[in-house]
Amino acid sequence: MKSLFLSLIRWYQRKISPRKGSAVCRYYPTCSQYAYEAIEAYGSFWGILLAVGRILRCNPMFKGGCDPVPPSILGGRIKARRH
Repeated sequence: MKSLFLSLIRWYQRKISPRKGSAVCRYYPTCSQYAYEAIEAYGSFWGILLAVGRILRCNPMFKGGCDPVPPSILGGRIKARRH
């Protein structure tokens, strides 16, 4: 699944994003690059959750700016503790 999501993001970056004209992401890295990096670092589930949170913040109510993917936890994946 991870490679599928990463391929879809790259497709979007190459085919759709350049045609958006003056629409520019409020953040650095762009939301699509953030999603790519988050999925690479955390896997599909957690990466998509991080990306959705970022996309929800990408609006006029938020200032924008530099917002990198948080550093990887436990070797790149968030692991739930079992009791």
